[in-house]
Amino acid sequence: MVELILSSIIFAVLGFLAGLFGGVIGFGTAIILLPALVHFYGPVQAVPIMAVTATVANLSRIFLWWRDINWKVCLVYGLTATPAVALGANTLVSLNETLVQVMLGVFLILLIPIRRWMRKQHFVLQLWHMALVGAFIGYLTGIVATTGAINTPFFLAYGLTKGAFLGTEAASTLAVLFTKGIAFHNLGLLNMTALIQGLLIGSFVLVGALFSKRIVLTLSERQFLQLMELVMLVSGAVIIGMAFK
Repeated sequence: MVELILSSIIFAVLGFLAGLFGGVIGFGTAIILLPALVHFYGPVQAVPIMAVTATVANLSRIFLWWRDINWKVCLVYGLTATPAVALGANTLVSLNETLVQVMLGVFLILLIPIRRWMRKQHFVLQLWHMALVGAFIGYLTGIVATTGAINTPFFLAYGLTKGAFLGTEAASTLAVLFTKGIAFHNLGLLNMTALIQGLLIGSFVLVGALFSKRIVLTLSERQFLQLMELVMLVSGAVIIGMAFK
């Protein structure tokens, strides 16, 4: 009983913080919640619970920024990302996950100066480029635990910022999350218990996300982009560090 109350308080606080943080930068929910989920539920059960919670987090961002979403990007991205998830999962056994994560971390950090150079050259990604991005990110999602940070530079390079970025990225990756959910269900991992736990934690994430909109609206576009670069740098370093744990 004591452990149940303690875990409820912890997930209420962490869920709110994850929703607030993820609502401002578009990702990070899994990074905040996964350690506690693994501790209380174990590594196997934590994965489907996190998948449900992440779905709620994305739905909250879609709700908050509905009017700013670029649905063409969502469609093009989702068409290639969805099948690529299954392909990535099927090739996971033949790859060195540590090497993949290190390469992702380095790649994410290098994208900061690349994005700045592209911005100075007034180069932006075209719609058809987002199909390639979807296939790339979808494939990676089938291999590593979380790729939310990797999406960021590509959506920014397309010209999306603030609400347009947050809403479009969330809507674009929703199909990927549903695909992962179906895979977990077929494997017998996404049972009713995991679904209820994920929805309960997701409710706290939703509350945090509601507060995040006020913060985003106060940021200028320059401040938002600087914040994204800072988070990309930290995320790249964290991904590299996690690879050696």
